[in-house]
Amino acid sequence: MSKVTVYQLDGTAAGEKEVAAGLLELKRGSQAVADVVTAYRAGLRAGTAATKTRADVRGGGRKPFRQKGTGRARQGSIRSPLLRGGGVVFGPHPRDFSKKVNKKTAALAFRRAMSEKIAAGAVVVVEELAAIEPKTKAVAGLLKKVANGRATLLATGAASRNLTRAARNLPRVEVTTAAQVHPYQVTRYPVIITDGAGWDALTKRLAEGVER
Repeated sequence: MSKVTVYQLDGTAAGEKEVAAGLLELKRGSQAVADVVTAYRAGLRAGTAATKTRADVRGGGRKPFRQKGTGRARQGSIRSPLLRGGGVVFGPHPRDFSKKVNKKTAALAFRRAMSEKIAAGAVVVVEELAAIEPKTKAVAGLLKKVANGRATLLATGAASRNLTRAARNLPRVEVTTAAQVHPYQVTRYPVIITDGAGWDALTKRLAEGVER
């Protein structure tokens, strides 16, 4: 049975929370994590790169120079890919990079990624995290004590304006809600800090993926 350390808002330890062994998934799901993370990153691509083919280049209605007598290779149009300013062969065109992910695959990926973090002791609970003072100094001091200055994902039960304002100037820190935590974020950040409500939401998401 794994345990999650609980801290107070000033960074002092306040106890532990036990995690039922049945909630964690450490035997399967590694491929699901890879697939979901790949799909997430692919969905971030704009896919707007574009080049013109010879059909899109303006001009080229007549030969650029006569067929014979110039000593040059014959050309029929200035739109030819062989000439500067002509069309591009096999160039990129707008496309959709998104990939489909099944709901069960996404749920399994979240369980596996979060289970590994919990088993490694990389998930901690900070009581009243959402009510922190809206100052960068407050969050920086907390992260120094709890996360040792490492990149951190702050996931609360409900959106917190105070926490968002306090953390927005800190590098390698992201604020979200427990309901929106994605496997990509779980794998990206070495430390995940949540509050009491956020921890309840995360464990609920873990329980939803348990096969009965």
